[in-house]
Amino acid sequence: MSDKNILYIPVGKKTFNMEEGEKQRKESSKLLNELSNSVYEPDGVVTSPDELNGFLDEIDTEKIELSIYQSVTFADAEAAEALIQSVSAPVIVWSIREPEIGGRLQLNSLTGGNSTSHHLRYSNHPYAFILGNAQEKDVKENLVGYISHFEEKEQYPTRNKDLTTVLEPRDKQKVSSLIEDLKSINIGVIGEHPPGFYFSGADDQALRKTLGVTVNYYDLEAILEDCVNIPRERWEKAIDRAEEQVVGLKRNAETVERFAQFSTYLKEEIEEKDINGIAVRCYPEFFNQLGAAACSTLSQFTEDGIVSACESDIHGSVSMYILQELSEGHPPYLGDLVHVNQESNSAVFWHCGAGAYSLARPQEGARAGVHPNRKLGFTMEFGLKPGKVTIFRVSYSAGGYQLLVMNGNALDVPQRFNGTSVEVAFDTNVTETVSELIEEGMEPHYALVYADVSDQLIELGHQLGLKTIVYRTE
Repeated sequence: MSDKNILYIPVGKKTFNMEEGEKQRKESSKLLNELSNSVYEPDGVVTSPDELNGFLDEIDTEKIELSIYQSVTFADAEAAEALIQSVSAPVIVWSIREPEIGGRLQLNSLTGGNSTSHHLRYSNHPYAFILGNAQEKDVKENLVGYISHFEEKEQYPTRNKDLTTVLEPRDKQKVSSLIEDLKSINIGVIGEHPPGFYFSGADDQALRKTLGVTVNYYDLEAILEDCVNIPRERWEKAIDRAEEQVVGLKRNAETVERFAQFSTYLKEEIEEKDINGIAVRCYPEFFNQLGAAACSTLSQFTEDGIVSACESDIHGSVSMYILQELSEGHPPYLGDLVHVNQESNSAVFWHCGAGAYSLARPQEGARAGVHPNRKLGFTMEFGLKPGKVTIFRVSYSAGGYQLLVMNGNALDVPQRFNGTSVEVAFDTNVTETVSELIEEGMEPHYALVYADVSDQLIELGHQLGLKTIVYRTE
């Protein structure tokens, strides 16, 4: 047993399954106290930065030699920022597994660990990542190793090699044309990103200098206030449009009418200002002020060629735009990496209820639903269709801009979690790949398209002079 002074911080969010989170906290605490004589920990799951700061004020933080920061459910990176402001020790980011597949995504711990790790990498704070539950042999062995001697894993230079691609001249020209096109596109940001969603923001000047993209900001609350006052004849067509592809849509439901009002107002603004894609702050204002979910607007816009990212993720919207253009108009998807299935060498990408209608499995179609945590409509409810996919991210971290490129195969499986989700079999070892992505500091939103455009994306990295991280079999 170690005598090292360890700080254990379990964090969570009350909109997820806190009962299961507390169960996991107790099991994790038990293991850590078996491994060390000196564990500083709160009495329960920490749910706010203020709560964390109150606990840290009660201990001598200078004694801490290693912090273990566990997302027992999803939590944004606000508490992680509070931690590193008070404690200089390296951090073990610990994500746990979903208790079951199907129905509501109960914990979303992996996304929490992904978001935390991105923020630590961006902040140049030393960290390492562990995925698994306290009962797992590998988890215990990894913790023992880090407690005895912390050593931050190096980033993965073997993934950053200058890969050779064989592209036709017309494909290289397509990439060159895309680069020119990016210099004239505008991303509309509708409301600033939620607190702690640091990965959703952007350095506007760096984005403009590197990719040529311009960002325009809009007042979300003003739009929400104004959109409900437009006359019915202007917004009813938005419901007609949705009915063409959404199964079970109740056109007279209040949340459906709110969708139509917001969508119509925003679409008129987009057309007037020549906006190519949007990044929308989807909570809490939508639920509290409009009484409806943003997911349906993002879904319909993306289906109709206006790429739309939730949680005001600017680089997510840019990533979606690039995939749409290189795939010649295929609608992209943006999701959290939420679950690893080692048996099928696959991972599940999910989000609350956004996804272009045509991405749904044809057996069920795109169905109208309610937000899995807030229980307000209307959202998309479907598993994505099978097929070859490319996964991509325009990433921005401490080292500047880089690109992520992966290949995979979307499996023909039932919907994995409420909302929209897709299970993708990887071309590389899924466990190793996920760990490397998170230890590289990737953001938790990943864009995906049903086309193999990996060579073009690698060429994009070449032409832009950007580090390109590639996961695929050669």
